[in-house]
Amino acid sequence: MTTTINRFICRIRIAVILSIAYLSLFTGAKAESLTDLTGDIDKGRLVFAQCRTCHYPEKIVGHHNGPNLHAIFGKIAGKQADFDDYSETFKAAQFVWTEELLFAWLANTETMFPETTMMSLGVKDPQQRADLIAYLRRFR
Repeated sequence: MTTTINRFICRIRIAVILSIAYLSLFTGAKAESLTDLTGDIDKGRLVFAQCRTCHYPEKIVGHHNGPNLHAIFGKIAGKQADFDDYSETFKAAQFVWTEELLFAWLANTETMFPETTMMSLGVKDPQQRADLIAYLRRFR
């Protein structure tokens, strides 16, 4: 029963956070959005170096400490096959990763999903986030 309640609370929290993130993206609350920037794949590869500690974007490599990020855009968060170490936050997630959502999330990972087990400070610089997304886009 407690697990069911915790998952329900996580889902509500995620819905609220995602709503705030989407509103900030589409109302211009942020000075820059992904649509304002052009990502550079080569620079994105360098930004991804810090992520490679736990994630791989290459399909053939598989999962590491974190889930594999191959073709991440369009996938439901927290549901990748053969990866069982998701936090409760991501196990309860019901959203699909989009480039815009990843851009917003990486700006402040702790605010959007405070109970995630992912150990990341995010990527504060909007251009670096755009570069990282351009790099991940390569892996479809």
